[in-house]
Amino acid sequence: MNRKITGSIDSSIAQVMKQLDENAQGILFLLDKEERLKGVITDGDIRRAILDGYQLSDSIQRIVKENYVYAHEGDNIEDILQKFNYMIKFIPIIDSKGRMVDYYEYRQRVRLPIAQPQIDGKEYEYLTDAFISTWISSSGEYIRRFEKEFSSYCTTEYGVAVSNGTTALHLALTALGIGPGDEVIVPDLTFAATINAVIHTGATPVIVDIEEHGWCIDPKEIEKAVTERTKAIIPVHLYGQPCDMKAIMEIAGKYSLYVVEDCAEAHGARFAGQKVGSFGEIGCFSFFGNKVITTGEGGMCVTSNEQLAERMRLLRDHGMSKERKYYHTAVGFNYRMTNLQAAIGVAQLEKIETILNWRKELEELYRKEFADCSAITMQENNIPDRDKITWLVSITVDGDRERYLEALREEEIDVRPFFVPLSEMDLYKQYVFSGTYSKKIAEHGMNLPTFSRITKKNVSDIAEIIRRTAAEADRIMEKQCKICR
Repeated sequence: MNRKITGSIDSSIAQVMKQLDENAQGILFLLDKEERLKGVITDGDIRRAILDGYQLSDSIQRIVKENYVYAHEGDNIEDILQKFNYMIKFIPIIDSKGRMVDYYEYRQRVRLPIAQPQIDGKEYEYLTDAFISTWISSSGEYIRRFEKEFSSYCTTEYGVAVSNGTTALHLALTALGIGPGDEVIVPDLTFAATINAVIHTGATPVIVDIEEHGWCIDPKEIEKAVTERTKAIIPVHLYGQPCDMKAIMEIAGKYSLYVVEDCAEAHGARFAGQKVGSFGEIGCFSFFGNKVITTGEGGMCVTSNEQLAERMRLLRDHGMSKERKYYHTAVGFNYRMTNLQAAIGVAQLEKIETILNWRKELEELYRKEFADCSAITMQENNIPDRDKITWLVSITVDGDRERYLEALREEEIDVRPFFVPLSEMDLYKQYVFSGTYSKKIAEHGMNLPTFSRITKKNVSDIAEIIRRTAAEADRIMEKQCKICR
């Protein structure tokens, strides 16, 4: 039995919180000194207890569940399975003396997830510190610290923490005065948040094609799309690949355009040795749960322009004056990050280089597995001046991508297709300027499991399924060709 899922009934709430964080299961079975099961506690129970006024130093016995579902040693498996429901995922097994001897766990059919946050540093310590400080909302030392340390990491002067990556983009565009009558150029292959942020300002997005090999926005298409109404460009560093920032900044300078970098998937990537997010007026990052570093939900705008930083801070906080409480000088938003989220972010940032290193090493394992497979093309990693990072391991496949997705999912492996090009969605078709390579790449692209606990054997298994699927596709093609002849 996994001892991490059991704890002492004599523990404090704080001690149980720590054990719950370490076992990452969301549940703990509480035993007495004789190993007898005395109760069950979940992370949800603890959250509710704290909201009800219990202290971290209180005994867990004050809030423990005594009415819980359990099974006896030797019970029929079919009877035990009937006890599971959407609320009950773990069932303890006890012997005739009430001692816990094992447990059953309900598992969803996902053996290898696409991504998992790596929360094994000081996240719990800092989160608890922020919690105990009572600064749990949108003010606190961790927010200031996260803004300062993350902007420094990006080699910019100022950081403005926000509620998520989408609000970061919207805040940046609004702070630059982008609005009705303006045009903003965006790539065809990106997550919808990029274009939605433009639409929310009242401006008109202009969708342009991507590069065939880099998969990022094509500078040649950007310049073709510039009109007298164009005000800004949003280059998206797609799947960790930096855009051609030299060409983009030259175009921006030539036509006096703002550059707002969408760095949601590219923390730490560089172009010509310079960190992404530091080229344009503002760089926008996401800290969603599947990103390189996470705060659960959250985002950041970074800039070296003090006036822009102050403008974003004002708009982020309802447009309320710093000098006069509840006096508003602009129509702003509530785009604030909490101190609790920032505490996690500070801990995540402390190990970002470690995270980037294992991601790079993992991608290299995949590259070795696919080295002799002509049906698979890995994301480019040797484009001059571009130092990509690995967000998700990204590949394109020959033939019908759905065959590969289905084969992997049948083996309980979570795998994701590339984003649907904006130009392919009815909602955005009116904004299309160009989009040829984006359709070609998206149709054949997919992302493979990318998380710290994946093993070399897991990678080999995934690669074998993909190679086998490619070989089957070749045989089908060959058979069809013979029929045609």
